[in-house]
Amino acid sequence: MTGSGRGPVPTPALQLHLPIELVREPTLAEYLPGPNAEAVAAVRGTASGQGEPFIFLFGPPETGKTHLLQAACLAAARAGRQAHYIPLGRPGIAPDILEALERLDLVALDDVHRIAGQPAWERAVFDLFNRLRERGRALVAAAAQPPDDLALGLADLRSRLHWGPRYRLLPLTEPDSETLLNESARRRGIPLPPEVTRYILTHHPRNPCALLDLVARIDSLSLREQRPPTIPLVRRIMRDDAGCR
Repeated sequence: MTGSGRGPVPTPALQLHLPIELVREPTLAEYLPGPNAEAVAAVRGTASGQGEPFIFLFGPPETGKTHLLQAACLAAARAGRQAHYIPLGRPGIAPDILEALERLDLVALDDVHRIAGQPAWERAVFDLFNRLRERGRALVAAAAQPPDDLALGLADLRSRLHWGPRYRLLPLTEPDSETLLNESARRRGIPLPPEVTRYILTHHPRNPCALLDLVARIDSLSLREQRPPTIPLVRRIMRDDAGCR
């Protein structure tokens, strides 16, 4: 697998079973823990099969919840385990997408807040929790709010979301964001001049997913045009960058 591909690279162990396009393959190693070290360690343990069977992540959009869930699935797959990432509330999917997932080692449910107040979805997620527990499988879920703040109609589902540890993800500080940019660029072997780093931190979202995707785009365009990263090049990329959560 390569980190600069234009879409998901399926393997027998990892399937993103929706048409989800990834600029790169998110990994746990490239997520700079910063203030979220405990949560990252917990996700790593669950992905390996050695940690808590149920984890709930919550926090604002810029904290990289989606990155951690996708990275957990990739880590599980690379360890020979079966994993699925599912963004709840995505248009075009129905509750029956959760059927039979208990046969997998790890399920990652993103955006749980999007199905709050929808009885069919709430029942489907509740039933999945029960089946996963019966089979000794693992689940990592994420939402914008903690379980008690979700507008859930099914009280039993709220109780399931309290089964394991819950972690509030915090945004990276500016120094952490700068470190993340520079480390990601260094791994790719591209120079990132200080003025380019400052421009990115001033004009681009600082969530881990957005920053790492931007570095991947910089790497790709620099290679294609055979030129080092400059502010005009980064500005061009940012105009086309749809961002991520």
